[in-house]
Amino acid sequence: MGVVVVGYVPKPEGKAALRFAAEEAKLRNASLVVVNSHRGGREFDREDAMDSESQLKEVRDQLKKAGVEHEIRQLVRGLDPAEDLMNVAAEVGADVIVIGLRRRSPVGKLILGSNAQRILLDAPCPVLAVKAAE
Repeated sequence: MGVVVVGYVPKPEGKAALRFAAEEAKLRNASLVVVNSHRGGREFDREDAMDSESQLKEVRDQLKKAGVEHEIRQLVRGLDPAEDLMNVAAEVGADVIVIGLRRRSPVGKLILGSNAQRILLDAPCPVLAVKAAE
């Protein structure tokens, strides 16, 4: 059985990636590994952890209802989300990584989006990039 890995954040791009990854896992008869990565430290306190767990419970319920075999990993290790996602993909022998993208201004493209770019260039397997709904 194959493995699909998806980077998830509770934003439109993360939700789009999750929907697509769940469909891809069903098509491939594969399991799905959902990776939710946080840097930790002062920016990620107890309240943030509780909010995140609540959001991930919704993801669990959604995937269970859809009949998708899945595992959810919430990582707070101080690594970049791109690094966490690629490490998990390598660890589980992923067939594909699914990431969500959002539109950015020309200046935003210079400053932001480095996680997506890094995953696209350095991932140990093919990457599917999904655009968030407008």
